[in-house]
Amino acid sequence: MTLKKKIGWTAGILLVLIVGICIGGSLYLIDFSLRPENRGKNMEESEAFMRTEYPQIVPWLDSLQQHHALRDTFITAPDGIRMHAFYARASRPTRRTAIIVHGYTDNAIRMFHIGYLYNQSLDYNILLPDLRYTGLTEGDAIQMGWLDRKDVLQWIDTAPALFGDSLKAVVHGISMGAATTMMVSGEKTPEYITCFVEDCGYTSVWDQFSKELKGLFGLPPFPLLYTASWICQLQNGWNFQEASALSQVARCTKPMLFIHGDNDDFVPTWMVHKVYAAKPSPKEIWITEGVDHAHSYKLYPDEYTEKVKAFTDKYVR
Repeated sequence: MTLKKKIGWTAGILLVLIVGICIGGSLYLIDFSLRPENRGKNMEESEAFMRTEYPQIVPWLDSLQQHHALRDTFITAPDGIRMHAFYARASRPTRRTAIIVHGYTDNAIRMFHIGYLYNQSLDYNILLPDLRYTGLTEGDAIQMGWLDRKDVLQWIDTAPALFGDSLKAVVHGISMGAATTMMVSGEKTPEYITCFVEDCGYTSVWDQFSKELKGLFGLPPFPLLYTASWICQLQNGWNFQEASALSQVARCTKPMLFIHGDNDDFVPTWMVHKVYAAKPSPKEIWITEGVDHAHSYKLYPDEYTEKVKAFTDKYVR
């Protein structure tokens, strides 16, 4: 074999190895990020956690359960996935309704503190979906808000059957649920969706995964994030670049309240300023002092309730 052929064979083998490493690494990243050990699947542990973490919700939750007022409902997505949500009506007939969207590896139960805010403190009807791969909803992977936006739109369409045709509603999400909320806001929503509240949502899946890839593994986006995005497209029908809360919120004309902790290093605080700047008016922002990721309500429950009330009272009547 000539030297030229040896170099060619060596280069070819190296190329195959590099491609193999990239694909293998990307498959690992997909499983690591979209199919993690999922606490959201453990309903009993989730409820025990919420009762300990937010003791103020315990009497409310006990009362709902004793009176069978916290109910389950199921719908089927166009791709055949069976989806679950909890719902509860207000203490008196009202059209004021909140659709509440949970975060990454969470479930509807882990949003009961926001359910308490709306149902107990503000006397709203509440609807709390389990997103895919969490709770009682089927699915083989977390969808990071992008596919979830379509599921939340489907839940929005079911709300009048649960609470009455004349409802007025807010969509309120935290973390991945906040990104989902922003992604929903860029779509055409019914007139009865009058405003949105997003609490510590990321600008895009690409930005969030880039940050995590560097922070956890010390790696730049190229090449693994590019190949992982391509594999996600093959597996789930969407890619990291298109899954952008930033581009969606720029299309939203309905009011939105932005909430973010100034010590958030999981979804960095700079992200809220970026999505807020992209959002057309009307809009409001509240940066909570000394708060890390997704703990604004936990650390400032009264002020959080008042901020949400003051905002939603303008639009949910």
